[in-house]
Amino acid sequence: MSFEAFPERVYVQEVVTRDGLQIEPRFVPTADKIALIDALSETGVAKIEVTSFVSPKAVPNLADAAEVARAIKRRPGVTYVALVPNLHGAEAALEAGMDELNLVLSVSETHNLANMRMTPARSLEGFRAIASAARGTRATLNGSIATAFGCPFEGAQAPDKVLALAGAYLDAGLDSITLADTTGMANPRQVARLVAAFRARFGAVPLTLHFHNTRGMGLANVLAALGEGAERFDASLGGIGGCPFAPGATGNISTEDLVHMLDEMGVTTGVDLEKLVSLARGLPDLLGHDIPGQVAKAGRSADLHPAPAGLRAAS
Repeated sequence: MSFEAFPERVYVQEVVTRDGLQIEPRFVPTADKIALIDALSETGVAKIEVTSFVSPKAVPNLADAAEVARAIKRRPGVTYVALVPNLHGAEAALEAGMDELNLVLSVSETHNLANMRMTPARSLEGFRAIASAARGTRATLNGSIATAFGCPFEGAQAPDKVLALAGAYLDAGLDSITLADTTGMANPRQVARLVAAFRARFGAVPLTLHFHNTRGMGLANVLAALGEGAERFDASLGGIGGCPFAPGATGNISTEDLVHMLDEMGVTTGVDLEKLVSLARGLPDLLGHDIPGQVAKAGRSADLHPAPAGLRAAS
Protein backbone atom coordinates (compact mmCIF):
# COMPACT_ATOMS: atom_id res chain seq x y z
CA MET A 1 0.00 0.00 0.00
CA SER A 2 1.29 3.46 -0.89
CA PHE A 3 0.31 6.27 1.45
CA GLU A 4 1.16 8.65 -1.37
CA ALA A 5 -1.94 7.41 -3.21
CA PHE A 6 -4.26 8.61 -0.43
CA PRO A 7 -6.67 11.38 -1.46
CA GLU A 8 -5.87 14.88 -0.20
CA ARG A 9 -9.35 15.25 1.29
CA VAL A 10 -11.64 12.64 2.84
CA TYR A 11 -15.38 13.17 3.34
CA VAL A 12 -16.87 11.76 6.54
CA GLN A 13 -20.55 10.82 6.43
CA GLU A 14 -22.36 10.37 9.76
CA VAL A 15 -24.96 7.58 10.13
CA VAL A 16 -25.51 7.41 13.90
CA THR A 17 -29.14 8.53 13.92
CA ARG A 18 -30.10 5.93 11.33
CA ASP A 19 -27.74 2.95 11.34
CA GLY A 20 -26.68 3.66 14.88
CA LEU A 21 -30.11 3.93 16.46
CA GLN A 22 -31.96 1.31 14.40
CA ILE A 23 -30.73 -1.53 16.60
CA GLU A 24 -31.12 0.22 19.96
CA PRO A 25 -33.73 -1.31 22.28
CA ARG A 26 -34.44 1.96 24.12
CA PHE A 27 -36.46 4.56 22.21
CA VAL A 28 -34.45 7.74 21.89
CA PRO A 29 -36.80 10.72 22.32
CA THR A 30 -37.49 12.73 19.18
CA ALA A 31 -36.16 15.95 20.68
CA ASP A 32 -32.88 14.23 21.55
CA LYS A 33 -32.50 12.93 17.99
CA ILE A 34 -33.08 16.42 16.60
CA ALA A 35 -30.59 17.96 19.04
CA LEU A 36 -27.95 15.35 18.15
CA ILE A 37 -28.37 15.93 14.40
CA ASP A 38 -28.20 19.69 14.86
CA ALA A 39 -25.00 19.31 16.89
CA LEU A 40 -23.48 16.96 14.29
CA SER A 41 -24.27 19.56 11.61
CA GLU A 42 -21.79 21.85 13.37
CA THR A 43 -18.89 19.35 13.34
CA GLY A 44 -17.97 19.55 9.66
CA VAL A 45 -19.24 16.15 8.49
CA ALA A 46 -20.19 16.08 4.81
CA LYS A 47 -23.42 14.11 5.14
CA ILE A 48 -25.78 13.03 7.89
CA GLU A 49 -28.05 10.05 7.39
CA VAL A 50 -30.89 11.49 9.42
CA THR A 51 -33.32 8.58 9.60
CA SER A 52 -35.09 5.86 7.66
CA PHE A 53 -38.64 5.98 6.37
CA VAL A 54 -39.43 2.37 7.23
CA SER A 55 -42.31 0.64 8.97
CA PRO A 56 -42.39 1.56 12.69
CA LYS A 57 -43.06 -2.10 13.40
CA ALA A 58 -39.81 -3.08 11.70
CA VAL A 59 -37.65 -0.35 13.31
CA PRO A 60 -39.46 1.18 16.30
CA ASN A 61 -36.67 3.64 17.12
CA LEU A 62 -37.19 5.41 13.78
CA ALA A 63 -40.97 5.72 14.03
CA ASP A 64 -40.58 9.52 14.25
CA ALA A 65 -38.76 9.82 10.90
CA ALA A 66 -40.97 12.54 9.38
CA GLU A 67 -41.02 14.62 12.55
CA VAL A 68 -37.23 14.48 12.90
CA ALA A 69 -36.62 15.25 9.23
CA ARG A 70 -38.84 18.33 9.31
CA ALA A 71 -37.50 19.74 12.58
CA ILE A 72 -33.72 19.62 12.07
CA LYS A 73 -31.79 22.78 11.24
CA ARG A 74 -30.28 22.49 7.76
CA ARG A 75 -26.73 23.76 7.59
CA PRO A 76 -25.39 24.82 4.16
CA GLY A 77 -22.77 22.41 2.91
CA VAL A 78 -24.21 19.39 4.73
CA THR A 79 -26.23 16.81 2.77
CA TYR A 80 -29.18 15.37 4.73
CA VAL A 81 -30.00 11.79 3.79
CA ALA A 82 -32.81 9.34 4.48
CA LEU A 83 -32.75 5.62 3.85
CA VAL A 84 -35.88 4.47 2.02
CA PRO A 85 -36.92 0.84 1.44
CA ASN A 86 -39.73 1.37 -1.08
CA LEU A 87 -41.74 3.92 -3.06
CA HIS A 88 -43.95 4.80 -0.09
CA GLY A 89 -40.92 5.59 2.03
CA ALA A 90 -39.33 7.56 -0.81
CA GLU A 91 -42.43 9.71 -1.25
CA ALA A 92 -42.46 10.47 2.47
CA ALA A 93 -38.76 11.36 2.42
CA LEU A 94 -39.20 13.65 -0.58
CA GLU A 95 -42.13 15.35 1.14
CA ALA A 96 -39.93 15.90 4.19
CA GLY A 97 -37.33 17.65 2.03
CA MET A 98 -34.46 15.18 2.18
CA ASP A 99 -31.46 16.11 0.03
CA GLU A 100 -30.60 12.50 -0.80
CA LEU A 101 -32.41 9.17 -0.71
CA ASN A 102 -30.35 6.10 0.13
CA LEU A 103 -31.70 2.92 -1.47
CA VAL A 104 -30.38 -0.36 -0.10
CA LEU A 105 -30.53 -3.94 -1.28
CA SER A 106 -28.31 -6.91 -0.55
CA VAL A 107 -26.31 -8.54 -3.30
CA SER A 108 -26.93 -11.74 -1.29
CA GLU A 109 -30.41 -13.09 -2.02
CA THR A 110 -30.70 -14.75 1.41
CA HIS A 111 -29.83 -11.55 3.29
CA ASN A 112 -32.16 -9.48 1.13
CA LEU A 113 -35.00 -11.89 1.86
CA ALA A 114 -34.25 -11.62 5.59
CA ASN A 115 -33.87 -7.84 5.53
CA MET A 116 -36.35 -6.71 2.88
CA ARG A 117 -38.67 -9.72 2.54
CA MET A 118 -38.08 -9.83 -1.22
CA THR A 119 -35.49 -10.92 -3.78
CA PRO A 120 -32.78 -8.47 -4.93
CA ALA A 121 -34.37 -8.42 -8.39
CA ARG A 122 -37.70 -7.33 -6.96
CA SER A 123 -36.00 -4.67 -4.80
CA LEU A 124 -34.32 -3.31 -7.91
CA GLU A 125 -37.66 -3.06 -9.69
CA GLY A 126 -38.90 -0.92 -6.81
CA PHE A 127 -35.85 1.31 -7.07
CA ARG A 128 -36.68 2.09 -10.69
CA ALA A 129 -40.06 3.37 -9.51
CA ILE A 130 -38.35 5.50 -6.86
CA ALA A 131 -35.99 6.95 -9.47
CA SER A 132 -39.00 7.89 -11.56
CA ALA A 133 -40.71 9.54 -8.58
CA ALA A 134 -37.57 11.53 -7.72
CA ARG A 135 -37.01 12.73 -11.26
CA GLY A 136 -37.45 16.49 -11.42
CA THR A 137 -36.92 16.98 -7.69
CA ARG A 138 -33.72 18.31 -6.14
CA ALA A 139 -33.03 15.02 -4.35
CA THR A 140 -30.16 12.82 -5.46
CA LEU A 141 -30.22 9.02 -5.22
CA ASN A 142 -27.55 6.80 -3.70
CA GLY A 143 -27.56 3.04 -4.16
CA SER A 144 -26.09 1.00 -1.30
CA ILE A 145 -25.02 -2.56 -1.99
CA ALA A 146 -25.34 -4.44 1.29
CA THR A 147 -23.26 -7.58 1.96
CA ALA A 148 -20.89 -6.45 -0.79
CA PHE A 149 -17.96 -8.06 1.04
CA GLY A 150 -19.74 -11.13 2.36
CA CYS A 151 -23.02 -12.55 3.65
CA PRO A 152 -23.39 -14.41 6.97
CA PHE A 153 -25.70 -16.91 5.25
CA GLU A 154 -24.06 -17.33 1.83
CA GLY A 155 -20.44 -16.31 2.44
CA ALA A 156 -18.32 -14.31 0.01
CA GLN A 157 -20.02 -12.60 -2.90
CA ALA A 158 -18.33 -12.59 -6.32
CA PRO A 159 -16.91 -9.16 -7.21
CA ASP A 160 -18.46 -9.36 -10.69
CA LYS A 161 -21.87 -9.84 -9.07
CA VAL A 162 -21.34 -6.76 -6.91
CA LEU A 163 -20.16 -4.66 -9.87
CA ALA A 164 -23.06 -5.85 -12.01
CA LEU A 165 -25.48 -4.63 -9.34
CA ALA A 166 -23.68 -1.27 -9.20
CA GLY A 167 -24.12 -1.01 -12.97
CA ALA A 168 -27.82 -1.85 -12.67
CA TYR A 169 -28.20 0.91 -10.06
CA LEU A 170 -26.62 3.46 -12.39
CA ASP A 171 -28.71 2.25 -15.33
CA ALA A 172 -31.82 2.75 -13.18
CA GLY A 173 -30.94 6.42 -12.74
CA LEU A 174 -29.10 6.46 -9.41
CA ASP A 175 -26.31 8.98 -8.93
CA SER A 176 -23.81 7.34 -6.58
CA ILE A 177 -22.90 4.00 -5.03
CA THR A 178 -22.06 2.70 -1.55
CA LEU A 179 -20.28 -0.61 -1.03
CA ALA A 180 -21.37 -1.82 2.39
CA ASP A 181 -19.69 -4.35 4.63
CA THR A 182 -23.00 -4.92 6.39
CA THR A 183 -21.83 -7.67 8.72
CA GLY A 184 -18.14 -6.87 9.17
CA MET A 185 -16.76 -9.65 6.98
CA ALA A 186 -14.39 -7.59 4.80
CA ASN A 187 -10.60 -7.75 4.92
CA PRO A 188 -8.15 -5.12 3.63
CA ARG A 189 -6.91 -7.06 0.58
CA GLN A 190 -10.48 -7.80 -0.50
CA VAL A 191 -11.43 -4.13 -0.02
CA ALA A 192 -8.50 -2.87 -2.09
CA ARG A 193 -9.33 -5.23 -4.94
CA LEU A 194 -13.03 -4.37 -5.04
CA VAL A 195 -12.46 -0.62 -4.85
CA ALA A 196 -9.85 -0.85 -7.63
CA ALA A 197 -12.25 -2.91 -9.76
CA PHE A 198 -15.06 -0.40 -9.16
CA ARG A 199 -12.85 2.49 -10.22
CA ALA A 200 -11.66 0.63 -13.31
CA ARG A 201 -15.24 -0.01 -14.42
CA PHE A 202 -17.08 3.13 -13.29
CA GLY A 203 -14.41 5.82 -13.23
CA ALA A 204 -15.42 8.93 -11.31
CA VAL A 205 -18.86 7.72 -10.16
CA PRO A 206 -19.08 8.88 -6.50
CA LEU A 207 -18.26 5.93 -4.23
CA THR A 208 -18.76 5.55 -0.48
CA LEU A 209 -17.41 2.75 1.70
CA HIS A 210 -19.54 1.63 4.64
CA PHE A 211 -17.63 -0.53 7.11
CA HIS A 212 -18.66 -2.27 10.30
CA ASN A 213 -16.14 -3.15 12.97
CA THR A 214 -17.62 -6.54 13.84
CA ARG A 215 -14.26 -8.31 13.77
CA GLY A 216 -11.99 -5.37 14.52
CA MET A 217 -10.90 -4.68 10.92
CA GLY A 218 -12.93 -1.55 10.22
CA LEU A 219 -10.15 1.04 10.21
CA ALA A 220 -7.74 -1.35 8.48
CA ASN A 221 -10.33 -1.62 5.71
CA VAL A 222 -10.52 2.19 5.54
CA LEU A 223 -6.75 2.33 4.96
CA ALA A 224 -7.02 -0.26 2.18
CA ALA A 225 -9.77 1.75 0.47
CA LEU A 226 -7.81 5.00 0.86
CA GLY A 227 -4.88 3.33 -0.89
CA GLU A 228 -7.11 2.87 -3.94
CA GLY A 229 -8.26 6.49 -3.89
CA ALA A 230 -11.56 6.15 -1.99
CA GLU A 231 -12.49 9.42 -0.35
CA ARG A 232 -15.97 8.94 1.19
CA PHE A 233 -16.68 6.89 4.29
CA ASP A 234 -19.75 6.30 6.43
CA ALA A 235 -19.20 6.13 10.18
CA SER A 236 -21.31 6.17 13.34
CA LEU A 237 -20.68 8.34 16.39
CA GLY A 238 -19.41 6.17 19.22
CA GLY A 239 -19.20 3.15 16.92
CA ILE A 240 -22.80 2.15 17.66
CA GLY A 241 -25.16 0.40 15.28
CA GLY A 242 -25.45 -2.82 13.35
CA CYS A 243 -27.80 -4.74 11.11
CA PRO A 244 -30.79 -6.25 12.97
CA PHE A 245 -30.84 -9.13 10.45
CA ALA A 246 -27.18 -10.17 10.76
CA PRO A 247 -26.24 -12.77 13.39
CA GLY A 248 -23.56 -11.41 15.74
CA ALA A 249 -23.56 -7.95 14.17
CA THR A 250 -21.90 -5.13 16.08
CA GLY A 251 -21.44 -1.48 15.36
CA ASN A 252 -20.15 0.64 12.53
CA ILE A 253 -16.68 2.10 12.54
CA SER A 254 -16.58 4.96 15.03
CA THR A 255 -16.71 8.45 13.55
CA GLU A 256 -14.38 9.96 16.12
CA ASP A 257 -11.93 7.05 15.81
CA LEU A 258 -11.92 7.46 12.01
CA VAL A 259 -11.37 11.22 12.16
CA HIS A 260 -8.67 10.81 14.81
CA MET A 261 -6.77 8.33 12.63
CA LEU A 262 -6.99 10.57 9.58
CA ASP A 263 -5.99 13.65 11.57
CA GLU A 264 -2.94 11.85 12.98
CA MET A 265 -1.95 10.84 9.43
CA GLY A 266 -2.32 14.38 8.13
CA VAL A 267 -5.35 13.61 5.93
CA THR A 268 -7.78 16.52 5.76
CA THR A 269 -11.42 15.88 6.74
CA GLY A 270 -12.68 19.32 7.73
CA VAL A 271 -14.22 17.70 10.83
CA ASP A 272 -13.83 19.10 14.34
CA LEU A 273 -12.62 16.10 16.37
CA GLU A 274 -13.07 17.84 19.71
CA LYS A 275 -16.76 18.41 19.02
CA LEU A 276 -17.20 14.80 17.90
CA VAL A 277 -15.56 13.42 21.03
CA SER A 278 -17.75 15.62 23.23
CA LEU A 279 -20.89 14.31 21.50
CA ALA A 280 -19.68 10.71 21.69
CA ARG A 281 -19.09 11.03 25.44
CA GLY A 282 -22.74 12.00 25.84
CA LEU A 283 -24.05 8.89 24.12
CA PRO A 284 -23.94 6.49 27.11
CA ASP A 285 -26.43 8.66 29.02
CA LEU A 286 -28.66 8.89 25.95
CA LEU A 287 -28.57 5.15 25.20
CA GLY A 288 -28.21 3.66 28.65
CA HIS A 289 -25.04 1.69 27.86
CA ASP A 290 -21.35 2.07 27.03
CA ILE A 291 -20.14 2.71 23.48
CA PRO A 292 -17.47 0.81 21.50
CA GLY A 293 -15.54 3.88 20.30
CA GLN A 294 -12.03 4.18 21.71
CA VAL A 295 -11.01 7.81 21.31
CA ALA A 296 -13.94 9.03 23.44
CA LYS A 297 -12.48 6.93 26.26
CA ALA A 298 -8.74 7.35 25.77
CA GLY A 299 -8.62 10.85 24.29
CA ARG A 300 -6.49 11.90 21.34
CA SER A 301 -2.93 10.71 20.90
CA ALA A 302 -1.88 14.35 21.24
CA ASP A 303 -3.56 14.71 24.66
CA LEU A 304 -0.57 14.63 27.00
CA HIS A 305 -0.74 14.11 30.77
CA PRO A 306 1.30 15.32 33.75
CA ALA A 307 4.12 13.05 34.83
CA PRO A 308 3.32 10.91 37.90
CA ALA A 309 3.82 12.76 41.17
CA GLY A 310 7.11 12.09 42.96
CA LEU A 311 9.23 11.42 39.89
CA ARG A 312 12.72 12.86 40.07
CA ALA A 313 14.69 14.01 37.10
CA ALA A 314 17.49 11.59 36.19
CA SER A 315 20.87 12.93 37.27
